[in-house]
Amino acid sequence: MLRKQRSLASAVAAALVAAGLAVVTQVLPGTPAAAAGSDPYSFRNAQVVGGGFVPGIIFNQSQANLIYARTDIGGAYRWDQANSKWIPLLDWVGFTNWGYNGVVSLATDAVDPNRVYVAAGMYTNSWDPNNGAILRSTDKGATWATTALPFKLGGNMPGRGMGERLAIDPNKNSILYLGAPSGNGLWKSTDYGATWAKVTAFPNPGNYVQSPGDAYLGDNQGIAWVTFDKSTGTSGNTTQGIYVGVADKDNTVYRSTDGGVTWSRIAGQPTGYIAHKGVLDPVNHLLYIATSDTGGPYDGAKGDVWKYNITTGAWTQISPVLSSSSDDYFGYAGLTIDRQHPGTIMVASQISWWPDMIMWRSTDSGATWTKIWDWTSYPSRSFRYTQDISAAPWLTFGNSPSLPEVSPKLGWMNESVEIDPFNSNRLMYGTGATIYGTENLTTWDSGGQINIKVMAKGLEETAVLDLISPPSGANLLSGLGDINGFRHTNLDAVPSMMFTSPVFSSTTSLDFAELNPNYVVRVGNVDKTANPNVNRIGISSDNGASWYQGQEPSGVTGGGSVAVAANGNSIVWAPAGAAVSYGGGSSWSSSSGVPSGARVASDRVNSSKFYAFANGTFYVSTNGGQSFAATVTSGLPTVGSVRFKAVAGREGDIWLAGGDTTGAYGLWHSTNSGASFTKLSNVQEANNIGFGKSATATGYPTLFTVAKIDNVRGIFTSYDGGATWLRINDDQHQYGNIGEALTGDPRVFGRVYIGTNGRGIIVADRVSTTSPSVSPTSSTSPTASTSPSSSTSPSPSASTSPSSSASPASTAAKACSASYAISSQWPGGFGANVTVTNTGTSATTSWTVKWTFANGQTISSLWNGNYTQSGANVTVTNLSYNGAIGVGGTAGFGFNGAWSSSNAVPTLTCTAT
Repeated sequence: MLRKQRSLASAVAAALVAAGLAVVTQVLPGTPAAAAGSDPYSFRNAQVVGGGFVPGIIFNQSQANLIYARTDIGGAYRWDQANSKWIPLLDWVGFTNWGYNGVVSLATDAVDPNRVYVAAGMYTNSWDPNNGAILRSTDKGATWATTALPFKLGGNMPGRGMGERLAIDPNKNSILYLGAPSGNGLWKSTDYGATWAKVTAFPNPGNYVQSPGDAYLGDNQGIAWVTFDKSTGTSGNTTQGIYVGVADKDNTVYRSTDGGVTWSRIAGQPTGYIAHKGVLDPVNHLLYIATSDTGGPYDGAKGDVWKYNITTGAWTQISPVLSSSSDDYFGYAGLTIDRQHPGTIMVASQISWWPDMIMWRSTDSGATWTKIWDWTSYPSRSFRYTQDISAAPWLTFGNSPSLPEVSPKLGWMNESVEIDPFNSNRLMYGTGATIYGTENLTTWDSGGQINIKVMAKGLEETAVLDLISPPSGANLLSGLGDINGFRHTNLDAVPSMMFTSPVFSSTTSLDFAELNPNYVVRVGNVDKTANPNVNRIGISSDNGASWYQGQEPSGVTGGGSVAVAANGNSIVWAPAGAAVSYGGGSSWSSSSGVPSGARVASDRVNSSKFYAFANGTFYVSTNGGQSFAATVTSGLPTVGSVRFKAVAGREGDIWLAGGDTTGAYGLWHSTNSGASFTKLSNVQEANNIGFGKSATATGYPTLFTVAKIDNVRGIFTSYDGGATWLRINDDQHQYGNIGEALTGDPRVFGRVYIGTNGRGIIVADRVSTTSPSVSPTSSTSPTASTSPSSSTSPSPSASTSPSSSASPASTAAKACSASYAISSQWPGGFGANVTVTNTGTSATTSWTVKWTFANGQTISSLWNGNYTQSGANVTVTNLSYNGAIGVGGTAGFGFNGAWSSSNAVPTLTCTAT
């Protein structure tokens, strides 16, 4: 998933637009902003277990139970033997180097097991703005150093399952080799990966391109793997025999016999296929290769398995099913040998969708094979395995197929199949959705069944597209890429099943009726060729526990976004490929006044009100989505991703985040249903906004944002309506590419759910049990911009100086004064800040400010205080954390309000206890 960086420079001037359309007010800080503080949160995953492709599992060859797994978009993991789970190692990867979570190769050092290396980079095209890097650790991945490379790497590119491309000399571990993509050839380091140089003597950078000219499929897949023959070296000296696999169907294996000085194509090698894997048996001096007709991982229709005798130079075809046979409809990929019994080898099909993947085992170096399942009398099969998916029961994908298929499947995209070098009974293998394994592998050889189970606990690899947290029912519902999504009734337990009826490939958007949270709608993507009767919308009347399929408007090609009226009586859907439409799920009519492809949301109070945003313009509908009218047409982001949401319980209260460094970028707030927006000056960049439970019973919801504040990228919270922000994560919890999905929990104060692109759903909880203490600030709604307005109606000027309280300064033990300043003003709305000063001789424990509006003004939202308004009379009291003011000290609150003909500054009184 692409995340571009964006500049704030072009967003400095906001516009006041013509009458009938809106105002975007640029907020200018009155004083220099202090660095954002912090409020530590704890982090864990909402349990899904797996959920993505695992292209590599790597066992250390000298230390038992030291195992690593690499993923294509979710970083790398180390196995925790004591707890039988995986530990994530790259959560420190942040917003600017998110591509490092694409791990194209990993190497663990047999000489010094504390050393581990990662070849990182997600895309070789322009989607990843950075070059690749080698990440180096001397403490098994607890900490890392980085060496930038002069080219890109493709952890999520075609061919990513081949490997391993990164290899350590097993005799002289300061030497490493890296096979590069894109025609960049073979690279070498002689200083533990700190510096790298191209091996100019290596003759072939590869030439296999899956689809020339395609932005994603059009790259040269390069060099696929490097392996050493340990028997050709001695401890501390360079290994002489080195083998390299190349993505070249005519020249797929090369070797050096002089420690990498010279290289040559191995004579007599097979042609027509690409060697995905090269596994060397140094005891019997054999090299095994598994080949396929493509680079994978999604395809491959032919291939072979070969054995090369290093001593004699003879090649022997040992395929379980020969490529010349009509029974071969797959390539070969996952390949492993039993280091305790080197004559025992296993290989897997690269892709065998129907009826299932195939794994073969040989105990005589490939002379004969047995198969993990066999045909009996079609469509029946016999099985050498049992399968336990209790750790991730959703792996059935809700399917109940007809024979010969069964559910769950053994897997697909089986690029990594690995026998534990210290335990002949343990095998792990990666699939497109999880890691499976067994601990009684040798039972296969005696005719018994091996017990295959999920071995992916701790490995959370889902790409999160949307998250919602209703006020009742399940705390969380998720929309995920590839595996649909879940209803999470227990965040620490794996849900029993993904969303079904309908089953999407990816859920792109969810919404619930704010006033009837049992009514939930989700939309998503469907392969209509494979599933012509499945529509892209599901509706639930029981909070997502069960679903029924809705109908689609004509022309729909993808899920897009969806919004549900506050009372659940209507839906507005903005699908991909078709017009924005309104209806009840069974029939649809096109909405007018809003472009296709807009993002939509509903007001959380007024059931007739919906909002939309597209290409820098904000739209509002007041008739249930039948028609929309543009309100703001200038000053909001015109490029980059934008997310906006309405606040529960407050009609017309909207927050909008997004943009790009090439244009407007940041966080905006509207309290008048999108008629105007105010840009927060204390947020430099923002990518999403979410709302959580307020710090008080009647206060403003807690805000959460993925943003850049005070030049720091992070996840931030505000307990005072955006006046002040606190960073809740640290540099070890950044999670790469985040921001697509974000929501607080309206029932649990201090909890936020964060969607990642490959590290699953992050649940963050506030650590402190005391009420938050936030220094008052006027930065949420300070001075209005003086940008000219084209409106013919004059706008009253904002007050430029505060109005002092009429209450005289008191010399009593406990006393206070209050001053009122209009911070920004626009047609029909304004913002104000009130500063409370302790004028007494001892600290206060509480305070109350009162005033009477003279011109019919009303308060729409207030932060840092509790307020009541009865007619013109307003009373504001402190919250739990700002009632105590030291002698001479100050506290404060702010609010947004509405005005009409005039907006005079009132006279305030202040009392303290």
